[in-house]
Amino acid sequence: MSLRIYGNRQLKTLPGKDTRPTSARVREAVFNIWQGEIAGCSWLDLCAGSGSMGAEALCRGASLVIGIEQSSRACNIIQQNWQQVAQANQEWKVLRGDVLQQLKNLSGKKFDRIYFDPPYASGLYQSVLEAIADYQLLNSDGELAAEHSSQDWVIPVIANWEICRQKVYGNTGLTFFRTFE
Repeated sequence: MSLRIYGNRQLKTLPGKDTRPTSARVREAVFNIWQGEIAGCSWLDLCAGSGSMGAEALCRGASLVIGIEQSSRACNIIQQNWQQVAQANQEWKVLRGDVLQQLKNLSGKKFDRIYFDPPYASGLYQSVLEAIADYQLLNSDGELAAEHSSQDWVIPVIANWEICRQKVYGNTGLTFFRTFE
C-alpha cells in the first residue's frame, strides 16, 4: 500500500494493519491549522507509523523532524520515506523503541510542533503527555496535536497545559494542546 502527501509525493506504508496511517483528510486538516508554522520548525512525530506526518512536515519545510516508532519494520519504511522527501538542509532522525524511554532520551530538546498518534486503545495518552511536560519538550509557543478516537476518549489533564482547539473528522478526533504560565 502507498499514500500520497504534499506535492503529490508517494510514500510507502507497511502491509496489513500493523500501522494505521493518518488519513489524508486529517493530515490536511492538521497542516491547514498549522499553516505558516511549519517552515523552519522542529517537529516531533510520536508513534510515527509510516512517517506520513513527519514526511509532510519535511515537504513543508520543517528544519528538524524526529520520529519515534516501536516497530523496526515501520522504522525502515519511515527512513526510506523521509530520505526520499528531505532536502539537504533538513535534519531528520528515526528513533526505534518505547516512546516513553525515547522521550526521556530527548530531554533537553525543544520542539515547536509535536504530533502524537498512538494506537487509540493503547493507554499511552496520559503517560506520554506527562512525560512531554516533565521533560519540557514543547516550546513555550509550540503546540501538540493528539490524534484519538472521536468517541470514548478521556482528555488527559496536564499541569500548565491547556486545550487550544478540538476537531472531529469522522471517527478521528484531534485535540491541540499548548503550555501556559
